[in-house]
Amino acid sequence: MQKLRPVLEDAGFDDVRTYLQSGNVVLSSKAAPVKVARDCERLIADAFGLNIAVVVRTRAELAGVVKRNPLAKVAEDPKRYQVSFLERKPSAALVRKLEEVAVAAEHVVAVGREIYAWHPEGVARSKLWAQLAGKGLGVTATARNWTTVTKLLELADSG
Repeated sequence: MQKLRPVLEDAGFDDVRTYLQSGNVVLSSKAAPVKVARDCERLIADAFGLNIAVVVRTRAELAGVVKRNPLAKVAEDPKRYQVSFLERKPSAALVRKLEEVAVAAEHVVAVGREIYAWHPEGVARSKLWAQLAGKGLGVTATARNWTTVTKLLELADSG
């Protein structure tokens, strides 16, 4: 992540900050989110030889994700509460499939281009998490736990 920061800055992005070592970047740009995503993908491929799909949310969109928080009443541990950020809205069939694999204690809610999932027993053996983390979604996606989601909003607000 330390090597990524100067690559993004040299490409003209402002206020570039990273969080942890898992691909979390907060930056400023006047470009549309889709263009930012494609530019970042190209820069990562050129600089590091990696073909990484990039999912972008604006500060306002991220704030909406945090404000909605549809599982706030049940998700007690932020490390077991995940938000999957999708490139596009999931199909109704995909949402039904996810609901079907969730065990009784788990909860899954799709709102727009995000899927909120509560895994009270953890993600290690969760069939729901396996579906969310796998390529079977049919859409580019990345997931972050609630701690990371709220920290990224804090970083966006501090820039």
